[in-house]
Amino acid sequence: MEKELVEYIARSLVDDPDGVEVNRIDGEKSTILELRVSDNDVGKVIGKHGRIAKAVRTILSASANKSGKRLVLEILD
Repeated sequence: MEKELVEYIARSLVDDPDGVEVNRIDGEKSTILELRVSDNDVGKVIGKHGRIAKAVRTILSASANKSGKRLVLEILD
């Protein structure tokens, strides 16, 4: 569910929605979501001073509280 949420938010923000890729890596206590976007769209996903990235991470942490696992979002260049 979280993977689809990150994809939806990222595709809404970028100019090239086809360039959005989300990879999920499950661990014992945490899950890592790797977000990869086109080179031109990295700034749009991060936002000024990281505000958009922080907002997306806040939404994800609220979503992850139900499962009891820690959720980490990594934005890859």
